[in-house]
Amino acid sequence: MTVLALNGVGKRFGGIQALTDVSLEVPAGRIVGVIGPNGAGKTTLFNVITGAYRASSGDVLLAGNNITQWPSHRIMQSGIARTFQNIRLFASMTVWEHLLVAQPRAGGLWRSVMPIGWADAEARTRAEDALVFFGLEQYRDVIARTLPYGIQRKVEMARALTAQPKLLLLDEPVAGMNAEEADELRALFHGLNARGLSILLIEHDMPFVMSLCHQLYVLNFGVLIAEGTPDAVRNDPVVLDAYLGTEAA
Repeated sequence: MTVLALNGVGKRFGGIQALTDVSLEVPAGRIVGVIGPNGAGKTTLFNVITGAYRASSGDVLLAGNNITQWPSHRIMQSGIARTFQNIRLFASMTVWEHLLVAQPRAGGLWRSVMPIGWADAEARTRAEDALVFFGLEQYRDVIARTLPYGIQRKVEMARALTAQPKLLLLDEPVAGMNAEEADELRALFHGLNARGLSILLIEHDMPFVMSLCHQLYVLNFGVLIAEGTPDAVRNDPVVLDAYLGTEAA
């Protein structure tokens, strides 16, 4: 089964073609990476998938449903959660409140306006599971924005997990982290994947990507230039040229 499929997706901003005829797939239960030099169009791709930008051409399919024209909130409610290149946490919320606020709040308008503390037992169970999985128990009642950078990253990922996604999009999850923190996150992502969660990530840390992903896609100037296993991509002369230049490659 394919969780996400992009078919010939393009995105134009005025006279700038940011993405050109991009097609890729994320099979269920797989970890797929999107790599490429700075300015390759990777975050633009995530924004098109999540509805922050509307594709200029092509189709985005989530579990077989064409979501190309859907608004962002409907896409998120249908099973995609994401983290961002720059951490986005609420200024005055505790870690626990972050894990409750991201969850679907069934029950119509009345439930949607109830305070976070009113969350039902199921929502609290999901939040507790994410808290424990990411090792955040000791920070439960701490204002999230006051925590060290690496812990804030975990809070953002735990919040995304509580939304019960079919697909988790991670935008440079180990940016700014040291080797020990990256190793810890790698183990956590393997754990999430073992639970059946599909993951699509953008990352510049090549050792991290190569040791984590089942499949890689390479973008350069908005064009897909290579795809395959990490070993195949690592040795592709077109990819080496894009990253290093012809002489260095």
